[in-house]
Amino acid sequence: MGKAEVEQFLTHLATKRNVAASTQNQALSAILFLYKQVLEVEIDWIEDVVPARQPARVPVVLSREVVASVLTRMTGRYWLMASLMYGTGLRVAECLRLRVQDLDFGYRQVVVRSGKGGKDRFVPLPDSLTVSLQQQVGESARVRDADLADGFGEVSLPRALARKYPNAGTDPGWWYLLPSANRAVDPVSGRVKRHHNDPSRLQRAFKQAVRASGIRKRATPHALRHSFATHLLEAGYDIRTVQELMGHNDVKTTQIYTHVLQRGGSAVRSPVDALLGSGA
Repeated sequence: MGKAEVEQFLTHLATKRNVAASTQNQALSAILFLYKQVLEVEIDWIEDVVPARQPARVPVVLSREVVASVLTRMTGRYWLMASLMYGTGLRVAECLRLRVQDLDFGYRQVVVRSGKGGKDRFVPLPDSLTVSLQQQVGESARVRDADLADGFGEVSLPRALARKYPNAGTDPGWWYLLPSANRAVDPVSGRVKRHHNDPSRLQRAFKQAVRASGIRKRATPHALRHSFATHLLEAGYDIRTVQELMGHNDVKTTQIYTHVLQRGGSAVRSPVDALLGSGA
């Protein structure tokens, strides 16, 4: 099969099989890998393909009362992670990858490094979490000291950074704010290091808290990020400010939260409320 057949197959997936856009892209990647790496055949650029539609979905947003209900049912570092995500709009990966030096208690801000799209940004450090975060910094230092006492004490780093700063792995500032419970072998260097906490543990703890709260929504920790943006807009913050805090390239991405609020240029009141009255 050549370029034409591959294009027909991918179009068939979209038009007949009704697969998601991600599934069609995965199929294309697999075919290209097969041709280039296995068959060692160069295939022309794939261009005449009917793309699968990416469904437009509104984000899951939790009310302030629901967020409070969920957080009260979480404890320890998972409570801290969830609270930090709601208080800053961090993604799960961004929260877990925080280094001790990314917290600036003096200026009350958090540096988010290499976020989506490889961009850095600043988000506010919540005053209510200052003490807990300082305690977590101390906990990270204790884990590092224990590792050093055992003959380890190195934290995983991006490959390029590890080459540029060979001693950064043991520097307390480069240590993860939320280190993993166990050491593991680094797949690149082969040395035993400490990585950040496993995201599945946070997801499990959050899911249990959601169930215990009796919430019917299919909420994941990422809903805290959506709730952060929505609640800022509800509080009257400018959409450009929210865009910057969220790290969105385009303000159109941020505007989806105005749809969650059911607002366009101004607040929209349902006509049935005018007919029946808000107290009916």
